[in-house]
Amino acid sequence: MKVYTKTGDKGTTSLFGGTRVPKDHARIESYGTVDELNSHIGLIRDQEMNVHYKEILIEIQDRLFTVGAILATPPEKEVMKNGELRLKKLGIIETDIELLENEIDTMEDELPQMTHFVLPGGHTTVSYCHIARCVCRRAERLAVHLSHNEPVAEIAIKYLNRLSDYLFVLARKLSHDLNAEEVQWIPRK
Repeated sequence: MKVYTKTGDKGTTSLFGGTRVPKDHARIESYGTVDELNSHIGLIRDQEMNVHYKEILIEIQDRLFTVGAILATPPEKEVMKNGELRLKKLGIIETDIELLENEIDTMEDELPQMTHFVLPGGHTTVSYCHIARCVCRRAERLAVHLSHNEPVAEIAIKYLNRLSDYLFVLARKLSHDLNAEEVQWIPRK
């Protein structure tokens, strides 16, 4: 398979199922941002940290490929001509969300209670988590925007929502683990 096909040279690309759309289509923006998020999570995973976090991040990256596939499939192409589901072996399920929730709960049990907003920073790895969290929120917003015009699996949006929470708590936990300074935002009086 060649990396370059030249089929996108005029500003269009193919969705799953072959439908061609402009490269700035909401569906492309949505799954493209999920791809960007996946790259940021790879950067986090490349940092020195607990092996358990790395294993969870690999699982998240795998799930993000699935979210991207869901977003890249227009509703009219979900079923192939032979009657089979195009993504029959792919999907986000409740246990994927429960994994994130359980990880959040476990990390929060080891952290002091938050009393103020936290400013991003304190350590490079922590900053990478905050960047990924922001990209995740953008991916979520784009998926919601897409859902206003075309059906989008609600569970994909729910997964992105929970993932941004996970990334925030992971940033706090890594701050704690790395003895990094966690600066709380205190509004001026």
